[in-house]
Amino acid sequence: MFKIKNEGTADRILRVALSLVFFEGAFYMLSGWWQIVFYVLGFVMLITALTGFCLVYKIFGWHTNKNAEIGVGAEQDKK
Repeated sequence: MFKIKNEGTADRILRVALSLVFFEGAFYMLSGWWQIVFYVLGFVMLITALTGFCLVYKIFGWHTNKNAEIGVGAEQDKK
């Protein structure tokens, strides 16, 4: 789906685990607005884990994937 994967394997596994925590917390412990917030957070974490792409990482130029493509700023630093 996304050509650029900026998340490493450990990061993706952690995101799946956190999404399960958010879903379980929303289902069993919370109600009202907090329940909605936890469902949304769980959904976002799960989608980013499945795609391997995090928009926040892209905005800040971060990556945990060792095979990530080098950005323009990094190429300029090498010169």
